[in-house]
Parts: sequence; C-alpha cells; structure tokens
Amino acid sequence: MAVSLQVIYPISDSSTFDHDYYADTHMKLVAEHMGEYIDQVLVTKGIAGGPKQPPAYHAVATMVFADQASMSAAMKQSGPVMADVANFTNLQPQVLIGEVVS
Repeated sequence: MAVSLQVIYPISDSSTFDHDYYADTHMKLVAEHMGEYIDQVLVTKGIAGGPKQPPAYHAVATMVFADQASMSAAMKQSGPVMADVANFTNLQPQVLIGEVVS
C-alpha cells in the first residue's frame, strides 16, 4: 500500500520561511538524497485559509512512496535534508505519515 509523508509548516506570529530557498535549494536536496525512493512530490505554498482569510501554513510538502519500506529507506538517507531545515525556517515542522487511500 502506498504511504505518504506530509511535512507541514504552520504560520505563527514569530515564524519565518524562505520560499525561494525552499524551492531552489531544499527540495533539490530532497531529490538528491531521497528521490530514488519517492514516487511523487507535491509542494503547496499557502496563499489563503479560505475566502478573505490568511493562510495557516507557509507550505505543505507531500511525498508519496510505493510502500512503508520505500519510505523507511528514504528516511535513512534524509540526514542532509533534515540538517538543512534551519536554513529556510525557524519552525519545527509538523509531520503526518499516512496510508494513501485514494
């Protein structure tokens, strides 16, 4: 069964997030170190939380893996990716791991 890993960056009064660095550098690290195990990547930049509402999240990155074993293998290679987080945000990202049901 396919498994997804979502990395969620919530907005707070004190949070910072460099979208250009994230897109141009961080996601290239993801591809370089974890990419061989990832089937699909989707990055969403927060622009709104609803009509006339500010976004609640800077970004959400969704990675889909063929199965748990593929995700586990990718995570074993994620050291440089994790070490890079401080270069684009002061947040501790939230994570959701789940089974892909549709």
